[in-house]
Amino acid sequence: MTALSLRGIEKSFSGNPILKGVSLDAGPGEFIALVGPSGCGKSTLLRILAGLESADAGEIMLGDRDLSPVPAADRNIAMVFQSYALYPHLTAAQNIAVPLVMRKLTRAQRLPLIGPLMPGQRKAVAAIKRDVREMAVSLKIDHLLDRKPGQMSGGQRQRVALGRAMVRRPSVFLMDEPLSNLDANLRVHARGEIVELHRRAGVPTLYVTHDQAEALSMADRVAVMIGGSLLQLASPQVIYDDPANIEVARFIGQPRINLFPSQIGADGTIAFGDIRVGLHRETVAAGAPVTIGIRPEFIRVSRSGQQGLPARIDRIEFLGSEIILYCRLDAIGETVVAKLSPTEGAGLAAGMPVRLEFSADRLFVFAENGRRLPSTPVDTATMRETAHG
Repeated sequence: MTALSLRGIEKSFSGNPILKGVSLDAGPGEFIALVGPSGCGKSTLLRILAGLESADAGEIMLGDRDLSPVPAADRNIAMVFQSYALYPHLTAAQNIAVPLVMRKLTRAQRLPLIGPLMPGQRKAVAAIKRDVREMAVSLKIDHLLDRKPGQMSGGQRQRVALGRAMVRRPSVFLMDEPLSNLDANLRVHARGEIVELHRRAGVPTLYVTHDQAEALSMADRVAVMIGGSLLQLASPQVIYDDPANIEVARFIGQPRINLFPSQIGADGTIAFGDIRVGLHRETVAAGAPVTIGIRPEFIRVSRSGQQGLPARIDRIEFLGSEIILYCRLDAIGETVVAKLSPTEGAGLAAGMPVRLEFSADRLFVFAENGRRLPSTPVDTATMRETAHG
């Protein structure tokens, strides 16, 4: 198995930079999901890897082989497109066989009348049919081999496209939003199938998606791309629990993270309601603007007591396994989103006054330039004792 390495990939269209020095390494058999908003360069990066576009700068290494000057047909990279790109006039078997036919048969052997008369053609065709059937059986579409794309469902066409990519036993898999055309239930089922196929193939896989649930649930590591730059590449848990900057924190998470403007106090701490947060390993001037962030699931809602900030419920979304609460903070008028279990949300209603308590150890602090600042909760009782002592 071979590792894939990208170094400083740059690409511009009509003078507009699309990729700004993107670098990443995918280990042998590693599944990396590329996520980011539309237009951030995800699909362009895949097309450059596949050889369908050329980079303005940078290099693509597969093991010790530089793929940058290698034509697309010689890279042994398989790509599954969002539209599946199946030939409508060919059966599923013929679609799956296309890369094998192009690789194993000469131009003369592919001719409809002359081909069967060429030496070795029948043996090669028999081997191709055998490989196609084995792949179809593994994907559970062997009963569809005689059907054309127009006679298949979206999920079946998606499996045919995956079979066509896998049958050639490529060195790298590239997938460009292959599940976006499927309904929600089928998409969840297909996630597991793709992960299993990836494990069976054991080659580096780059998977482009705008669906962060797909990225977090399927990938070994997640690459967050925004504005043509790779902002963070880490495991799904690190991406979620330890975002490198405010853009990553804002993009990853559903519902989105709550963000509040604040500033560094004269004592070097940041006040947020009845919570104080201190920075460590950082020197930031007093009065400097910062942003406080907290994810909706780390907010507790109570109908009585003195702890937390007073707020009023604007609206409630019931989603079965969870309840999303939209509250308006009385003091500053900001909207806060909280995620509760059905038990925690029982009895709550729009218009009801509540108090919001925030988990101090789950607060993020971001500098004015968006960089995450390492922080820790401050014991306010200790601060008072120190001040009086």
